[in-house]
Amino acid sequence: MKNLPLILLLFLGICGFSQENLTYQKPPQEILELAEAPLAPSMRMDHEGENFVFLYRSNFKSIEELSETEMRLGGLRINPKTNISSRQRYYTNIKVRAGRKNKETTTNGLPKNGRFANFTWSPNQKMMAFTNTVATGVELWILDIATNTAKKITDATLNANTGRPFSWFKDNNSLLVKFISSEKKQLIDTKTAVPTGPTISVSEAGKKAQNRTYQDLLKNKTDEHNFEQLALSELHKVNLDGSKNLWKSSDMYRNVSFSPDGTYVLVTTIEKPFSYLVPYRRFPSKTTIYNAAGSIVNEFSKVPLIEDLPKGFMATRTGKRNISWRDDKPATIYWTEALDGGDPAKKVTYRDVIYELNAPFNAEPTTLIKTIGRFAGIEWGNNQVAIAYDYWWNTRNTKTYVFNPSNNKSEPKIISDRNYQDKYSDPGNFITKRNEFGRYPLDLIDDKAYLIGDGYSEKGKFPFVDEMNLKTLKTTRLYQSNLTDKVEAISSALDIKKGEFIVRLESKNEYPNYYIRNLKKRIGLIPLTQFENPFKSIQNVHKEVIKYNREDGLELSGTLYLPTNFEKGKKYPMVMWAYPEEFKDKSSAGQNTKNSNEFTYPWYGSPVYWVTRGYVVLDDASFPIVGEGDEQPNDTFIKQLVSNAKAAIDAVDNLGYIDRNKVAVGGHSYGAFMTANLLAHSNLFAAGIARSGAYNRTLTPFGFQSEERNYWEAPEIYYNMSPFMHADTMKTPLLLIHGEADNNSGTYPLQSERYFNALKGLGAPVRLVMLPKESHGYSAKESVLHMLWEQDQWLEKHVKNRPEKTEEEK
Repeated sequence: MKNLPLILLLFLGICGFSQENLTYQKPPQEILELAEAPLAPSMRMDHEGENFVFLYRSNFKSIEELSETEMRLGGLRINPKTNISSRQRYYTNIKVRAGRKNKETTTNGLPKNGRFANFTWSPNQKMMAFTNTVATGVELWILDIATNTAKKITDATLNANTGRPFSWFKDNNSLLVKFISSEKKQLIDTKTAVPTGPTISVSEAGKKAQNRTYQDLLKNKTDEHNFEQLALSELHKVNLDGSKNLWKSSDMYRNVSFSPDGTYVLVTTIEKPFSYLVPYRRFPSKTTIYNAAGSIVNEFSKVPLIEDLPKGFMATRTGKRNISWRDDKPATIYWTEALDGGDPAKKVTYRDVIYELNAPFNAEPTTLIKTIGRFAGIEWGNNQVAIAYDYWWNTRNTKTYVFNPSNNKSEPKIISDRNYQDKYSDPGNFITKRNEFGRYPLDLIDDKAYLIGDGYSEKGKFPFVDEMNLKTLKTTRLYQSNLTDKVEAISSALDIKKGEFIVRLESKNEYPNYYIRNLKKRIGLIPLTQFENPFKSIQNVHKEVIKYNREDGLELSGTLYLPTNFEKGKKYPMVMWAYPEEFKDKSSAGQNTKNSNEFTYPWYGSPVYWVTRGYVVLDDASFPIVGEGDEQPNDTFIKQLVSNAKAAIDAVDNLGYIDRNKVAVGGHSYGAFMTANLLAHSNLFAAGIARSGAYNRTLTPFGFQSEERNYWEAPEIYYNMSPFMHADTMKTPLLLIHGEADNNSGTYPLQSERYFNALKGLGAPVRLVMLPKESHGYSAKESVLHMLWEQDQWLEKHVKNRPEKTEEEK
């Protein structure tokens, strides 16, 4: 073995060159200027459409922000120094416009380098409360709309770890605020903590707990301690002058909700024991009703730890759930309970029942309605009219009921019974109107309700407003857009009697803007915003929705972009981007909701950037996976996947635009899973880009995406659908990108790392890029720009400049 040192030296040399020590890179200028284009502000409007708050933020966080201290506990990601989500998106500037025709002006009194979040109107909509995060914590601020002035009313001691840390009292002069508990103990440093014993988990015989592969779960007693300390809060009543008094002592407060009239407060707290299997929203909880002064009225509900639900997507827990206030009454609570024990396998006439209980909450509850499917919500109207919804995932069915809340002897009427994936038959959403409580019940005029619909059809998108007589169920169309050169969306109704609606208009090169449209008077549109197109370099790019057929006749579609330097007769490389979607019928799967007049918006994960680099781009290509009747969609997943891809390439190739030997495929999350499978099971592509995917389904054994069978019930499905299991067949260049801190169920970073190791071990051309600090979606500017650089380099090398095939390869 005298050559052993030489062998070891060679081995170490190979290992040393298997990584590239790159600093963050930036993409070419034509991509960079699009990626760095400023965002239009987010707009908040009062219910009369008279006062507007514009919120400005950067496209990105910085890697410094992502590198701030972070603790991952019970499904939460918390900055323990500031006591707010470490992934919180912040606004950095505020402007106000008082009056539709005035110009917005910058708010006075804002702090420098502010990080603003949690904007919430006061009940009278004359103010907005919001938080500002500083280095030491979270402050509460108030924006006065009339004076356009902001002021701080608390120090940086709010606790926003479990969500928005405040709610308005009805008097408009005070707020109920979560503060860091005075009983909070010091956090334990997990890196230096000395264990006091092993971590032990127990499963009782016959008690099944088939849960998804959640991330950021508690792992040990140290995590339990830290979670409890970070969840502990005190509730204080804070006046606008900054004075405060204790409203409720220390507890792990999760949700706080005032009754519509402000007389009562519904408070949900997190209880023990904690769990190492599920996130905090499935920990035990208690819901209590207090009066506005903080005195207990009713201990309304206790929920145990939820680790062992029955099998199936439609499974739910027993007991009270979906507890909320009726929007149309001063103080009436309602909730739902399962009639099937929460088990979708049971054969029952009705799945759920909805109850209500009026203040002071000491009588027997009243039954309102029973639903055939799983309860999905209620829109309240008045004491004679309400609308309820249910759904059933296995059949993709949803039903809409109209019922009389004051008479449970009156049989509810089903006014819609449809496949919720059937976009062409969607009747729209009922219009609501702000009432005296500041809530939004149905906007009813006599016996009539009103709906706004998207208006998707075979001919395109033509949104509408319908009037429905709730007694006769007759529907009358009041308005339908007829625009063919723009896309119109009806956002909301300002005043149905006057015919005033807020609409949004856009075209492929006109940034979306908001207007007032009067449906009764033939007057011009009244502009509310005038946002400019920040992506001028691609505003004239050719864009069209193409339709084509799969080999089984199913109609597919995609949005096709031609390069900015397009020359007729020349053939270009192509990037195809997609995301598979499961259907239970071919009719819904073949529907098209794309529109070539939609504004061309190259968000950070978009492939559209590459039109500036000489590529044809087919974005949002249809990838339906259909399983009709007893057949499940995934039973023929690979066959349908390849068929979808071939149909797309054939369609663009038949138009004469591309060199079909230079086509790349890409996707994010389940789209990454799709990409890896296409490269493993076809020779259609020159290269692939897979971001934040899962590649070994045995690591997600209790279901994934829309697959509810577990591994042991369908092992061949899990095996055949796993690209990892077919790594030996994959010879096409693949770029794997993954956030090191991915928090999405199932897409652990380990998925990309192990898949890369398998491909590398088998000699496949593959590159793995792990983005530090990034979650399932990427947010730091440095990360996003580097990702774009990686993708561009990969496409240039393996697609645009791919060597021509030899005769043997052909």
